[in-house]
Amino acid sequence: MRQHDVQELNRILFSALETSLVGTSGHDLINRLYHGTIVNQIVCKECKNVSEKQEDFLDLTVAVKNMSGLEDALWNMYVEEEVFDSDNLYHCGACDRLVEAAKSAKLHKLPPFLTVSLLRFNFDFVKCERYKETSCYTFPLRINLKPFCEQSDLDDLECMYDLFSVIIHEGGCYGGHYHVYIKDVDHLGNWQLQKEKSKPGVNSEDHQNEEEIDDPLRILKAVLSQEENNLIPVDQLGQKLLKKIGISWNKKYRKQYGPLRKFLQRHSQVFLLSSDESAVGLLKSCSLEAESGSQRKGRHVFQTRTPDSAGFNGKASCSHWFDINDSKVQPIEEKDIEQQFQGKESAYMLFYRKSQLQRPAEARANPRHKVPRHLLDEMDAANTELQTERAEYDSTNNNIELHLHLGPHYHFFNGALHPVVSQTESVWDLTFDKRKTLGDLRQSIFQLLESWEGDMVLSVAKPLPAGLHIYQTLDGDGLTLCELDIADEEDIFVWDGVEVGGIQIPTGSDCEPLLLNVLHLATSSEGRPQLTESPCVFPANAEVGSVFTALAVPVGVVFIHKPESAGEEHWAAIPKEDMAKTFREQGLRNGSAILIQDSSKENNSLLTKQGKWITSVNEVNWVQVKNFCQLESEEEQITVSATVNTVVFDIRIKAIKELKLMKELADSSCLRPVDRNGKLLCPVPDSYTLKEAELKTGSSLGLCPGRAPTCSQLFLFFAVGSSAEPGTEMEIIVEETISVRECLKIMLEKFGLPGDTWHLRKMDWCYEAGEPLCEEDATLRELMIRSGDTLLLVEGKLLPRGFLKVPVWWCQPRGPAAQGKSLRDWTSCAPSPGGVWGAASAPGAPGDMHEDTSLRYLGDLEISEDATLAELKSQALTLPSLSELCIPSPAFLRAWTVDGGRPGRLLRDSRRQLREHKLGRRAEVCLEPLQEEELLGPQDMLLRTRMRPPGERVYSPPVDMVWDAARGTASSLRQRVADFYSLPAEKIEIAKYLPDKSEWLPVSNWNQQTTKRKKKKKQDNLLGAPYYLKDGDTIGVQNLLVEDDDFGTVRDDAGKENQTQLTLGTRTRKPSECGAATSSPAQGRLASPTDRKLPSPSTSAVSDSAGPAGVPWAPHPVRAGTLAPRLREPRLAGGRPVRTQMPSRCVVTVQGTVSGQAGPLCHRSTQHIRPWAARADRAGSAGARQTPPPHPT
Repeated sequence: MRQHDVQELNRILFSALETSLVGTSGHDLINRLYHGTIVNQIVCKECKNVSEKQEDFLDLTVAVKNMSGLEDALWNMYVEEEVFDSDNLYHCGACDRLVEAAKSAKLHKLPPFLTVSLLRFNFDFVKCERYKETSCYTFPLRINLKPFCEQSDLDDLECMYDLFSVIIHEGGCYGGHYHVYIKDVDHLGNWQLQKEKSKPGVNSEDHQNEEEIDDPLRILKAVLSQEENNLIPVDQLGQKLLKKIGISWNKKYRKQYGPLRKFLQRHSQVFLLSSDESAVGLLKSCSLEAESGSQRKGRHVFQTRTPDSAGFNGKASCSHWFDINDSKVQPIEEKDIEQQFQGKESAYMLFYRKSQLQRPAEARANPRHKVPRHLLDEMDAANTELQTERAEYDSTNNNIELHLHLGPHYHFFNGALHPVVSQTESVWDLTFDKRKTLGDLRQSIFQLLESWEGDMVLSVAKPLPAGLHIYQTLDGDGLTLCELDIADEEDIFVWDGVEVGGIQIPTGSDCEPLLLNVLHLATSSEGRPQLTESPCVFPANAEVGSVFTALAVPVGVVFIHKPESAGEEHWAAIPKEDMAKTFREQGLRNGSAILIQDSSKENNSLLTKQGKWITSVNEVNWVQVKNFCQLESEEEQITVSATVNTVVFDIRIKAIKELKLMKELADSSCLRPVDRNGKLLCPVPDSYTLKEAELKTGSSLGLCPGRAPTCSQLFLFFAVGSSAEPGTEMEIIVEETISVRECLKIMLEKFGLPGDTWHLRKMDWCYEAGEPLCEEDATLRELMIRSGDTLLLVEGKLLPRGFLKVPVWWCQPRGPAAQGKSLRDWTSCAPSPGGVWGAASAPGAPGDMHEDTSLRYLGDLEISEDATLAELKSQALTLPSLSELCIPSPAFLRAWTVDGGRPGRLLRDSRRQLREHKLGRRAEVCLEPLQEEELLGPQDMLLRTRMRPPGERVYSPPVDMVWDAARGTASSLRQRVADFYSLPAEKIEIAKYLPDKSEWLPVSNWNQQTTKRKKKKKQDNLLGAPYYLKDGDTIGVQNLLVEDDDFGTVRDDAGKENQTQLTLGTRTRKPSECGAATSSPAQGRLASPTDRKLPSPSTSAVSDSAGPAGVPWAPHPVRAGTLAPRLREPRLAGGRPVRTQMPSRCVVTVQGTVSGQAGPLCHRSTQHIRPWAARADRAGSAGARQTPPPHPT
């Protein structure tokens, strides 16, 4: 891009505009607005002949050097005459000889808009370089040009001009930056200048003195005006300046204005220097002005030469100005223009307009006044595009991705938080503007979840090898995410701030869980030493000595792994006095290895024979090899000496020789690691070293028939069903490029299973079926399947991508809202594949709106996630179970999600897609009939109101009521209920029912609920704490005209008593009572054959919550600290039994057969065991429990 001087650019712009307007009505626009003429006259003093010549101009160029201001320069150009005499004579045409003459110039024609260019750039012929004039050069806001015009009879108003723009140059003669001051002629600006408030004890005179000190010209004139002598030495002037303002010239002004002597030289129109420039004084005119100026403080140092002109303090001036500096526009005050009189940042071009030019009234505050329509359209299109670009820019630079971890989807296990279901269903991604506040984020999450109850606490979490850990709780709803240092891709844990799943969660970096590899040298059943390894989780602030308690070692030594040179390992023992230090203080991190030596055993190879402590120990240099080739041998296992760099092939050959097996096994055998439970793991390639195979010395290996897989092959375990017990899996070697469909076919052939209604799932770390392998055409390598993984063959064909299998239930309310067939009509019909959920309520049972409803299973729908809610309702009407009901259209159905065996979240707006309703793969939907079409707005809330009859502790059947929750205040809800029942608002009381606590929470006006610290009243928003009103909540109503009693009922009293008994029973139970307690009614029971008559929504083998022989498996969740968790009846979800998450501190063992027979039950407390159970412990107990299959996809 070419750079231009602003004066040159102005002339190029005028020329381009004139060229573009040729042939249009505006062809003379530039001439009419900016064109003026100058008359140059030369008068002969002999014959008085006048020679005139007119000169056109679009801008006036005036000198700056040796000039005090604009009026001084104009006076020099258009008032003073240049005389031709002596050696510089003029040749007169009339006299035809050289004569004396006088030359002058006058303004002949004045344009409406006058442009003045200041010649601040000059050339120094002594130094042969360019320089910029930075001396003081004043210019007025209003100027009268009549003294400079040719016509002396002009009216003053015709020659009066007002300043409306100033172009400012910042920099030197070789480069710089331009910005502009523009007067707000049409009053378009939004002026919110913050005035400086005077400090206490400082008067206006002090402020005025400060302004004078900032102006060196004014302060020097004041100093010199007080001197009696005309001239004083320059050095003495500097001393007087220091005495007057308390600071020297060099410290105050030298950086901006240069040396004092040079400053005096630049202002020769004010100061008079002696011939040797050693003394200085004021010119007489300036002296008189300074004297008069000292008597009238507050006026500016520059004045126009005409008495009618106005300066910066004149009435004609306007204080509203823009400062346009590139993309930055800000308001300035009128006095700020004075700062551009001098210095490196000074005025360069001035723009005046005739004072007679008045803008029309309709142009005031109207930027579109008389702008052609096509230009307005083009401007609007450009502004729209600009706004779009700005929005995209803001979105790119201010939007961040947050990963929301929902507390109800997690449980505390093994020292950290783990998802109850899959990771994808437990974590929600949210794009949020980091400029918004934490309160906005909390409200957005409330709206996103819809069904959240209780307090919501947001905490910063971080995924660790041990699981998810909470570090910091976010406080301050008024702070932005930027101020809270929330970064992009941050993990936010959403919970109540206290516990998850009934267990109190430790938070902070001090208790960060560390995943350590614990090696324990134990003695095998054959009497040989065996090194076992198990990953364990410990809090970072726990003492190192706690590892003995976790491993049930009475006394021992802890060794920390110290890496040395390549191929060597070194272990350093922790002294006894350092056992009280924490793991973090010992420098242990995730993945660190520690070696535990039991000192109570005599055959301790890690201690000296005297039993003294040692500081280091060498590596164990052997491995055990067991014979699994089913061939007769003199020994079943041997010990082979090896190091971490020993090749597996050498170990295998040596084992074959020492076991005295056939040499043919050298080509048809392999070594497989043996875990602590005796399970054979994936074969190890012969080319690997022990270190490359991630095997420790002291490990156990099995010599097995068959070759190890190549680098392009995978060794996989597979089994049928939703879980696999150790030792029951089958093994297979396949190419890693094989597809999932081909792998499934091979495995089905191995089991001899027919049909194509099977799919594969990868077993997760809990030994349960994980996510299905949906992409059947993808290769195993693309799906990240590795050797040693276990695949499960689960019956049930997978749905296509983007489809859901939604169980549909029928919700029949009991009360005035019931529509169509009643529940009694349902039960009188012929049996259908579905079942009815929901027991009859006790008389007067308050419940919530769903406790007086029954759910009947209708069937399953396979529907696309892109389908709308209306399409789901339409497909549900085609189910055979609904063929007998006369429902006019899907609009007469209300849809809910099923949560905990009852309707949960209301699905509104039938035009929205199921994907937008956030229906997961495990979602279930129930439909409720309506008497008329229902159109709920985004702010409408559906509540179930129940009026309490006078004199009775019961409630009438529930009635639907729609409430506009836009304000969400208690007064608006009270008024809505009063209007609904035609009662005065001040004569009713309302309360929300809490079914889990069997309590009523009165809804009162919060205007009186003020805190002592904060006098500001809280907002009575019922959508927040403590009410958290949502769709489907029950609102109890009391008529104060008839009675004034509490909201409780008989059933509430019984529910509270039952909860009290359960709490007392849990606290008083002992571990020794487990066996006797299983037959107690309070203890609970497993599903009896009668219970199992409840049909499942799906007959597929992939249905949820089926244990052996289809028995539900639902241990009761307990809180941390209880010694004896109890069993209860299986919990229902949507009418189907489901599995409840077991606490990490409880182990429930079911012995005997449970398919109809009552087997003995016992459960034991394992409080002495660490809460971070080792992975091997889970593997070992897998055979004693039955894991329910996952939900069908």
